[in-house]
Amino acid sequence: MQCQSCGLRPATVHVTRIVQGQVEQAHLCAQCAQESGEIDMLANPAALLQSLLANFAGQGQTLQTEKETRCPSCGFRFSEFRETGRLGCPSCYTHFRAELEPLLRRLHGTTEHRGKLPLRRGGAFERDRKLQTLRRDLQQAVAREEYEQAARLRDEIKQFESEGG
Repeated sequence: MQCQSCGLRPATVHVTRIVQGQVEQAHLCAQCAQESGEIDMLANPAALLQSLLANFAGQGQTLQTEKETRCPSCGFRFSEFRETGRLGCPSCYTHFRAELEPLLRRLHGTTEHRGKLPLRRGGAFERDRKLQTLRRDLQQAVAREEYEQAARLRDEIKQFESEGG
């Protein structure tokens, strides 16, 4: 692909801007990108970070290079996820974890799945979840030196375990 500005050199800098909900793309060579000020973000990490954070919030511009990372299993790019809303394979969740976690936290308030429980194992999941919550509360009570609360939680855990759920 040739530079859209000069038409002489290959485009190595790909800029995507979202302006008033409209996507604008520019494919530039390094020289034209530097002249237009687009490449300055690569030389200034603070400006790049600010631009990425602004883009994550839904405003500003993004800067993409041809060296965008791909999922090692399926070759899927995170920019494809942004376009389609779907990932390529289960390995994408691990590979793009750094990009997905803030997005999930912003959308759902957590990165832990809290959906429906399967009918066959629903009771066991609920039991495990309640026991996990009690143990976490016990650790927090001990850390806050609330020993009466910790003793009550310890007894509740023992009773819960002895009853089998």
